[in-house]
Amino acid sequence: MIDRRTIRTGLKVIAAVDSDVAAALEKVGYPEPRIRPAGFETLFSIIVSQQISTGAARTIMGRVRSLLQDLSAEATLALPEGALGEAGLSRRKAEYATGLARTILEGRFDPATLAGLGDNEAIAAICTLHGFGRWSAEIYVMFSLQRPDVFPADDLALQRALQNLKGWSKRPAAAEAREAVVHWSPWRTVGSLFLWHFYRAAPI
Repeated sequence: MIDRRTIRTGLKVIAAVDSDVAAALEKVGYPEPRIRPAGFETLFSIIVSQQISTGAARTIMGRVRSLLQDLSAEATLALPEGALGEAGLSRRKAEYATGLARTILEGRFDPATLAGLGDNEAIAAICTLHGFGRWSAEIYVMFSLQRPDVFPADDLALQRALQNLKGWSKRPAAAEAREAVVHWSPWRTVGSLFLWHFYRAAPI
């Protein structure tokens, strides 16, 4: 469980090997944990959150929950045609969500099995789902499986935060960002939480 104590432990280790993190930590303090339940609802919410703001995703999820008291695969497939679109999902995201539900109900994917896989294996398994790329899979592994050493390098806010933290003139590409935090291992999830926290405190 990546709780407050774990975050403090991990960031002390990172700060000891990265002076930029140490300096920023003194200015903005520690981030809060992000813990999401494992299973269909979180996978659904990750689909919703793809390429939109946190506020917009929260609004859409609120509408979805008003439609479904039980946000499950069964209930999602039982919705009338077009209901997810009326809640704010794009046509493609509605297809991803119903496809996810159908895949689970047909027994072709079981979220419960992910807990028994290593990080890379779990990420690869999620990426087999229609509409799930590496970022989506990494977010699930970080927050639902609570793995401590995952860095979603494709995240734009993380790239910008890293640029600001390091004083770089350009935002790093995903590969550059991933390489820049190799020495944060085995605490890269904690480092990611800190970068998001740092970005909100000093956006660029």
